[in-house]
Amino acid sequence: MSAIEKNPNQEPEVSQELLQPETSPASRPDKKSARTAREAKQRKEERRSNILYASIAVIFVVVAASALIWNSGVLQRGTTAAVVNGEKYSASEVQYYFGSVYQSFINNNYYYLSYLGLDTTRDLREQTCAMDASGITWFDYFSQQALQQMSHVHALAAKAEAEGLTWNDEMQAIYDNNMAQLEANTLSYNQAQNTNLSVKDYISKLYGQLVTQSVYEKQLKKAIQAQVYANHFAESLDYTEDQLEAVYAADPKTYDRADYESVRVKGTVPTTTDANGNTVEVTDAEKAQAKADAKALADQIYASFQGGAALSSLADGDKAIYTDGTHSSYYSSTLMDWVFDDSRSAGDSAVLFDETSTAYYVVVFHDRYRDEYNTVNVRHILIQPETGEKAVGEEGYEEEAAQLNADAKAKAQDLLAQWKAGAATEDSFAQLAVENSADGGSAAQGGLYTQVYQGEMVPAFNDWCFDSARRTGDTDVVETDYGYHIMYFVGKDMPYWQLQATNALMNEDCSAWYAENTADASYEVRDGGMKYVG
Repeated sequence: MSAIEKNPNQEPEVSQELLQPETSPASRPDKKSARTAREAKQRKEERRSNILYASIAVIFVVVAASALIWNSGVLQRGTTAAVVNGEKYSASEVQYYFGSVYQSFINNNYYYLSYLGLDTTRDLREQTCAMDASGITWFDYFSQQALQQMSHVHALAAKAEAEGLTWNDEMQAIYDNNMAQLEANTLSYNQAQNTNLSVKDYISKLYGQLVTQSVYEKQLKKAIQAQVYANHFAESLDYTEDQLEAVYAADPKTYDRADYESVRVKGTVPTTTDANGNTVEVTDAEKAQAKADAKALADQIYASFQGGAALSSLADGDKAIYTDGTHSSYYSSTLMDWVFDDSRSAGDSAVLFDETSTAYYVVVFHDRYRDEYNTVNVRHILIQPETGEKAVGEEGYEEEAAQLNADAKAKAQDLLAQWKAGAATEDSFAQLAVENSADGGSAAQGGLYTQVYQGEMVPAFNDWCFDSARRTGDTDVVETDYGYHIMYFVGKDMPYWQLQATNALMNEDCSAWYAENTADASYEVRDGGMKYVG
């Protein structure tokens, strides 16, 4: 995970997400056919003078060596599981993509797995996938996703090579950051689970036993190359103000914000249970009465509001819930359709009924406007506390954690002092970030985050960036749950609504580019290798 936690309602990424390695969201994804020592031993087996004994010995050695190689997974890993545009991919390589897709799905849908009918303790080949109406298994579903992802990465990496975008310092920096984060995650896992896994073992645990460290590194490099290729296209896009204004004019609700207040009065009957714990069924008469009571209360509140009472003072926090809707975004609903109606004027008020939720709203409109505030560009260096030796809950853990936290703070302060004592320029800060930042999402770019908008970053980080007193060149150390951030304020960027409009155009153009450049991507499944995947 990136060191900066972003708001779930943030703007979508404009570049196509190719892979989601466990190490960092900024990371994007050599398998050599090695021979084992056991194979070497087999080749060196001595010949016997007696033909009969020699034959028996050779048969025994072949069987024994084969069993050892099979148990080690070498044969399974090397078996071809798919062919992508003529290039063979082993079961180990396909397993890497399968593991990536599977882990991403589990992480994103953890609380809904039972609803989706996915049992992670059972064989995926024996479970019908609820995500597909054709009746395929979960194994088929994840396999299709993995193979498609793999073929797209292959296609983009090949096009990058063909256009001269070979491995370079930019890619190496992203790779180095990912591998460093992988090591840190391994240490964190060992700390939390009280284990002693190596990085190699941690990779196998995440992606599957077939995935070796060399396979992980090879596919990570390929995906980094593909992602940098995609990023270069995205970075080449530029739009005029007229184009952005046209996007806004076509759908102003998407880019506007509104200020309003409301009181929501629930018109539903509270759920009750009988002596046996069973839910008591609500009658139609009870439903009608609850709705009528809600309307009566809403009308009463509205009358008091029109008489001069503050709307916030008329809510009781139980049946009537107050909302301060300052700086609200549009979404389709009875309430927001009314708030964002083009005919709305300051001071308009009403009682609305929302049939979907069986609730009445007493609402007053204040203002609607375009989000003109400027986004900002900022650099930071994340210093995280070192991993301690004691496990959570172990005696002395709290004291050790406090000391490690204090050490991280001191290091951040020392680095800031070091920067101030030197050239104290943005470039020197960027170099310090490359050398010291634990944020894999920005370290390679000198700790730079561009066009940051309000609410995108964690609160303390966000508040520092958008302090009204902030000026170019400002620095400080800010603490968040991720550690200590040495901050450098670069300056203001485009207005937020322009960023939204730009992202809308970029998403459209990047999607078209991605589709065009992966249109020829194809794969063929080899059942002999795919049977080992999963």
